[in-house]
Amino acid sequence: MTRDRNLLLAGAFVRALATGTIGVLIGIHLAKQGLGPAAIGAIVSAGLAGAAVAALLVTIAGDRVGRRRALVLLSLLGAAGGFLIAGASDPWVIGGAAFLGMLNGMGRDRGAATILDQAMIPATTGDAGRTAAFAAYNVLQDVGHALGALAAALPAVLRGGSGIAETMSLRAAVAATALALLATAILYTRLSPAVEARAAAGAPPAPITPESRRRVAKIASLFALDSLGGGFLTSALLAFFFYERFGVDERGIGLLFFAARLANAASHVGAAWLARRIGLVNTMVFTHVPSSLLLLTVPFAPTFPIAAALFLLRESLVEMDVPTRQSYVMAVVAPHERTFAAGVTSLVRLGGWAAAPGVAGVAMAGASLGAPLLAGAALKLLYDGLLYAAFRNLPPPEERPPSG
Repeated sequence: MTRDRNLLLAGAFVRALATGTIGVLIGIHLAKQGLGPAAIGAIVSAGLAGAAVAALLVTIAGDRVGRRRALVLLSLLGAAGGFLIAGASDPWVIGGAAFLGMLNGMGRDRGAATILDQAMIPATTGDAGRTAAFAAYNVLQDVGHALGALAAALPAVLRGGSGIAETMSLRAAVAATALALLATAILYTRLSPAVEARAAAGAPPAPITPESRRRVAKIASLFALDSLGGGFLTSALLAFFFYERFGVDERGIGLLFFAARLANAASHVGAAWLARRIGLVNTMVFTHVPSSLLLLTVPFAPTFPIAAALFLLRESLVEMDVPTRQSYVMAVVAPHERTFAAGVTSLVRLGGWAAAPGVAGVAMAGASLGAPLLAGAALKLLYDGLLYAAFRNLPPPEERPPSG
């Protein structure tokens, strides 16, 4: 399994690299095509809706179709959509390509492929090492996100060095992200049959227990609220906010998001350390609340340096709930239920992300540029309170006292 794990980690890194770049550039690219905030938000929503449909299909049939085959197909669709977006100018064509290619304006890799990754990771370690394994996975993703955000500065560098037109430099960068996704498809073809679930080999799937269904339904309903808040805060719209509010070009925004993803990566390591001391649920909640409070201050910052500093402080905390959340969900269901649990919880998150950006774009155009930041932070604070009330008394196996 070591070789398979390395291939999966490499695929996650390259996928995150593409996601980090497109999350920063897509809003600016679409603005240069003459689209306004409402249209940009609608296109981001279309991409996330496509990702939600893909997540649903993976949840229902991923193990039956085969995990390797599903990962290859997801990569090929993402690459096809990226190439279409790079070359198109018509907003309807771009919207259709965004849906087909599961365009990720979040700037973070949280698509259907991660469902399959999450289901496989726990099998590589025991309960005691599960959270650390997820932390390492997320660190690698965030390094990719950080480098991808940094790569978003390349269009500005190209324009300065070669005199290439601004629109062409942005199209080239979008096409480069499609090439990266094509590379992941090649990686996944080298996975061994050991990564497949038993159902893919013809054995009937084991039933999901009623208790697990109830537990996953409760978790998923809360994650839907959190993701709705997150949908107001996609990297595409945040980059557009900094671009419009402070006049920062893609070079400055790329550097900002590079620093943000490095802060995310460091927070994942800190999350594993903190969870061993105060527990998974406490880590999820007690780091998320201050991050949302910090976000509330960003729209009121008078200058870009102050806004950037507040944003980076927020990013150093906001992702600490990701490896702990993944670990917790995988811990409270049986091993054969992990694809189902990962799929359902990822699906509702993608649904929330898909629903919000269109509303956020309208709010930016009709109310204020900072309106989505305020709405997103408020929804996340509500989620934190409800999550703590619902699950503080349901610890994962490694936090329970020894029996007997």
